[in-house]
Amino acid sequence: MSSFFPAPLEDLIDKFATLPGIGRKTAQRLAFHVLSLPQSEAEGFAAAILNAVGSVHTCPVCQNLTDGELCPICAGDRRDKSTVCVVAEPRDVLSIERSREYAGVYHVLHGVLSPVNHVGPDDLRISELVARVGAGDIREVIMATNPDTEGDATAIYLSRLLKPFGVTVTRLAYGIPVGSNIEYADDATLLRALEGRREM
Repeated sequence: MSSFFPAPLEDLIDKFATLPGIGRKTAQRLAFHVLSLPQSEAEGFAAAILNAVGSVHTCPVCQNLTDGELCPICAGDRRDKSTVCVVAEPRDVLSIERSREYAGVYHVLHGVLSPVNHVGPDDLRISELVARVGAGDIREVIMATNPDTEGDATAIYLSRLLKPFGVTVTRLAYGIPVGSNIEYADDATLLRALEGRREM
């Protein structure tokens, strides 16, 4: 089928369409927007992509993204390095940091176990976590993966892997969101809320 668009535009649309969550129509909108940019802005956009790809890498300690030798959290001396919060993605670190309540450090897995998507333990940053815990300076590992099938499976797998090291492995409590009504909560949410109850 012949294309309605010039080949360079088709190529740009195809590149946008490879991004997660971007369908063909959204890719077309993005491509047309980029074409409407002044030359200097388009060059700045392209330069930002190349700069990010060339300078951002994973922190050798926590596997979070950084452009320095270590990420700011690992490089700082104000965090409790005996407590590690395990998250699936770098964006999860930002979510927990927004609470301003957590004073420990992190470990980013860069995904979760997903047999359906052919993601196994070797595809994640699990060996780096085991090495950190094996060094002996960590007392607690908090599993902060999502409360879904894959997140739970990952947390259970890691818990079994880390227990022999004698560390406390905990899981974030999940339940009824603040400000919502119990009558609208689903069965799984209510069950988690009951299991995660604490003394007042």
